[in-house]
Parts: sequence; structure tokens; C-alpha cells
Amino acid sequence: MVIAAGHDLSSTEAPTALTFPSSFTWGTATAAYQIEGAATLDGRTPSIWDTYARTPGKVRNGDTGDIATDHYHRWREDVAIMADLGVGAYRFSLSWPRVQPTGRGPSVQKGLDFYRRLTDELLEKNIQPVATLYHWDLPQDLEDAGGWPERATADRFAAYAALAAEALGDRVRTWITLNEPWCSAFLGYASGVHAPGRTDPVAALRAAHHLNLGHGKAVQALRSNLPSYAQVSVTLNIHHVRPHSQEAEDVDAARRIDALANRVFTGPMLQGEYPEDLLRDTSSLTDWSFVKDGDLPEICQPLDFLGVNYYTPTLVSGGAAGSSHRSDGHGKSEHTPWPAADDVTFHLPPGSTTAMGWAVDPTGLHDLLVRMGRDFPRLPLMITENGAAFDDYVDPAGEVNDPDRIAYLQGHLAAVHRAIEAGVDVRGYFLWSLLDNFEWGYGYSKRFGAVYVDYPTGNRIPKASARWYGQVARSGVLSSPDPMSD
Repeated sequence: MVIAAGHDLSSTEAPTALTFPSSFTWGTATAAYQIEGAATLDGRTPSIWDTYARTPGKVRNGDTGDIATDHYHRWREDVAIMADLGVGAYRFSLSWPRVQPTGRGPSVQKGLDFYRRLTDELLEKNIQPVATLYHWDLPQDLEDAGGWPERATADRFAAYAALAAEALGDRVRTWITLNEPWCSAFLGYASGVHAPGRTDPVAALRAAHHLNLGHGKAVQALRSNLPSYAQVSVTLNIHHVRPHSQEAEDVDAARRIDALANRVFTGPMLQGEYPEDLLRDTSSLTDWSFVKDGDLPEICQPLDFLGVNYYTPTLVSGGAAGSSHRSDGHGKSEHTPWPAADDVTFHLPPGSTTAMGWAVDPTGLHDLLVRMGRDFPRLPLMITENGAAFDDYVDPAGEVNDPDRIAYLQGHLAAVHRAIEAGVDVRGYFLWSLLDNFEWGYGYSKRFGAVYVDYPTGNRIPKASARWYGQVARSGVLSSPDPMSD
């Protein structure tokens, strides 16, 4: 497997049928802490999310990932569901503390054996495994030593990448280093709404750099331990930032947030430099002396594709303008995740919203893909996450009908197709998520899954959207949103 201004929403609506390239990858995605459970089994030690979730007041209802959806024991059932749906790829993450409990030293074979069994079963079912090394579950021992704000964590991550590649490289052809490092750095170390819950803007900037450095080192470790045909990438939650108006202060606010959200990663990873405006905007906080000679070349490693996660656009102004929405959609905190941008106001775009309160706007995905295709024309793109949470429930007939999710997916897949027609090299799409699961600070209160999970029993019920998506994945054709249509 090889992996500005908005438009009228109606422009992304699908005609009778849209046919995707025959080589297009159709998949679904999950993350270890959100689904695995088995938090203390087979040598696994606490991650920062175990610690954070067990801290009173941090996660809604005091929920934890101790059991989650019990994927650690029900993985065979979950793979069978994917096979029944007909998806061709599964993006999952390795639990770092399950593979290397303290973030140092040798790996734990029981942890690796779990992923060996999982990938063997996927391959048996003709589902390509796509492994993400880091989806936010830093071993707590490494956080105790300073976490991502410390340079040593980047070295530890590279060593872990080598262990994983050596163990699974004969099975897994596609690898992703980091998932959404923006969340790790700025939600984890600036606003504190994600683990480890720290609120230090300078630590967040240091963490961003060391995540970049860890990515570069991990790419080199993967290349050294994988077959030559392996694909290596990173997944970024590229924010599609729009100004509230074309007034100069709003346009500048969009520039500042774009630098902090996107170019802080794409600059060093893809161009070998930090943007000058980012360094200037944050100069009141730090002189960036933690960037050492040789770091940028080490970060800027060749990639086989770029993973893009998208859920909703970001609308900002340079101060209070009109009806403002102070939350930026990443959880409430008295601390901002945006260092040196306290005066930027975030607005809720017009239109319908998901259960997360996020605006439904497929044009944001189209415009983002076009921008990425323009800025990095030789780098293929892969949608590694896209989906929506809604208030799903089991009806008296035992079914879960979720027409809002089907409409969301219909619109966003049409937007992807329109980007491909415009010449953007988009190679695949991974639905977030396979299963309802632990949604970080929201606990189990938000359901993103194509498959409904009854948490007390663990029972799985494919939703109408799962059947609809499976039909699209099997045919490669986007047609009627009716899940029972031909």
C-alpha cells in the first residue's frame, strides 16, 4: 500500500455517483489507549493518560481507559467486523508502555506478541495494518523525567521506534511516527486539557520542537530497521484556519494561529526550518535556544506521504468581533493552548454541529487538501482521520441508525473526491473511528464509532454508517447516502 475563503456547502454534495481511483485505500482507525484496556496486564505500566485519567476532575465522570472497549481481549472480533465491512486497511497505534514499559531498555515480548497476533489476523483477512508509533500514551516514567519538553525524550522515542520496527517490520509495511503532535504539545503542556495536564507555554514550545526531533530520529530508526519497500509518514491535524473577516487584524490572527497550529510542524518536518513569523510571534516567551545545531536537518527526513486529520475548520479574529466562541473546540481550560496569542478569538462557524460542538463543513477539508497539494506538490496525502461524534443510541429493534454521520461522511468524501479531481494526490481515507471508545477528556460521553459499543457488556453493534461506509469501501463509489441502497 502506497500510502482562504470557504465555498457554499452544497458545492461538495455528491452527484449520483463519484468513482474513486482503483488504488485508493479505504480504512478505519483507532488508538491504543482509547480501545485496548488491559491497563496492567502483561507488563504494561502507566502512561501519562493513565495518570491523568485517574486524577480527579480531569476526565468527565472520572472515566479511565482501564477497560475501554477491551480490544486487548476482543481483537479477533474487531478484525472480523472490519473484514465483514470490507475495509482494506486498519490504522492502529502501539501502546508505548505495553511495548517498552519505562520508555527505556528492552521490549516486552508479551506486548509485542499482542501486536503480532493482531497484524497476522489483519493480513489473514486481507486488511493492511498501518501502525502509529505514538498516539499520546507517553510512558509515565519518561514524563517523570521531564517528558516531551526534554530533549532526551526524542532519543527515547527513536529507540522505541527501532524496537517496534525490528519486531513488526516483517508484517507492517506502513508506519506513522506521531499522531497529532500539536495536541501532545499544546493541549498537554499549555492548556492542560490533555495529559500530562501541564500549563506552561514555554514547555509547550519546547515539547513541539522535541516532538519534531523525535519524529526525525524515529524516521531514521524506522528506515534502518524496515525493508526498503516500507512506507513511513507522520500524521498532523492540520488546522484549516479562516479569518472571521478580511480586516487586517483578523487576517493576521489567522496567520498567527496557522503558524502555531500547522507551520510549527510542517516547517521543520517538510522544509527544514521554523517559520520566521512563528519565532517572532513567540519571542516574548522564548529565544528558541533549545533548537540546537543539526536539529533541523535531522527533523527534515524524506516521507512517503503525509497523514492529514480533519474534523472542522478554525475561524478566528484578532480580538472580539461579532458573536465570539471563546473555546477553540479542544476542551475548556483557563489556560490557552496558543502561546503568545491570547488576544485571538475563536468563533463557531455557522451551520450544523456534531455532538462535540464542532461545525460540519466539508469545504474545510477540500480547501485544506488543495493547500497541502499546492504547498507540497510532490508529497502524496492520506486522510488518516475524519469522522464525527453524534448522540447515538440503540433503538427497540436493536439497531443504531445514525443518518447524521452518514451525511457527514458523504459530504467529506465528496470533498476529497473534488480535491482529487482538482489534481491533489490523495491516496486514501481512514474513518475515525472503528469503535465508540474513550474520547480523552470527554471519557465515554462522546461516540465517534462506526460500531456502537455497549460499555457495560462490551457488545458491538455496527451502526447504519458502518454498513454504508463498507459499501463505499468495497465499491470505491460514493453514491446515495442510503445505507441499504445499491
